[in-house]
Amino acid sequence: MAAAGVALLTGCGDAGGLESAGATPRAEGPQQLWPELPDISAPPVDYGESDTARIPGIKVPDGNVRAVSPVKIVQADVAAHPEQITGADGLYRQTADQIRDCGTQPKSCPVLQPYYRDLTGDGKDELIVAIRMPGQQTAIRVYLPDKDGGLTRVMTYSDAIVRVELAGRDLVTRAVSAGIPGYEYRTAWSWDGRQHAILPTRDEIIRVKPATPTSTPPSSLTPSPTPTSDSPSPGGTP
Repeated sequence: MAAAGVALLTGCGDAGGLESAGATPRAEGPQQLWPELPDISAPPVDYGESDTARIPGIKVPDGNVRAVSPVKIVQADVAAHPEQITGADGLYRQTADQIRDCGTQPKSCPVLQPYYRDLTGDGKDELIVAIRMPGQQTAIRVYLPDKDGGLTRVMTYSDAIVRVELAGRDLVTRAVSAGIPGYEYRTAWSWDGRQHAILPTRDEIIRVKPATPTSTPPSSLTPSPTPTSDSPSPGGTP
């Protein structure tokens, strides 16, 4: 029995035994540089990441944002900020005019197909819309149904966007890098209950296929695949 046991142990050691991966690198924690730098009381530039806006004149029955026309929501949003073409609320004047005319001139309506997803974790879907703008720019807006039956815009972002994705409850945008050809900015936007807004929580520069002198970024979002149980649910044509 002892000999059999030795043979068994020897066999295990000869076939598939554990092997050393070498020395483990020493773990080093972050080291603070220039600890004497002063605290900052206010940011020098406000980019409006946390700006939100209540949309007047819109009622969401039972918190179901799918029951309200996405185009009407965007039209109400634009109407609430007339002549404003800068900041988080701003759109190009040409784009604002096209949005107002979506009902009579649907072919030139810049509001793209809507998508719905519970981004806040409250069990109800939010409305995600994209708006085409001049200069190969696209604006992304997210609208949250309120408990009192109203609606609040909780995210606004515009850039030369080439792709938008949903990853769980995160909205991920990819935009062209103006200063580094062949690279894109990838930003993950997540719900922040404290600010009651969807904020950029992770931002990185990623390398993509080499840029060519004739390449130009597309002017709208990448079309989404046919929805499945794990995919965002698109709305009807605006």
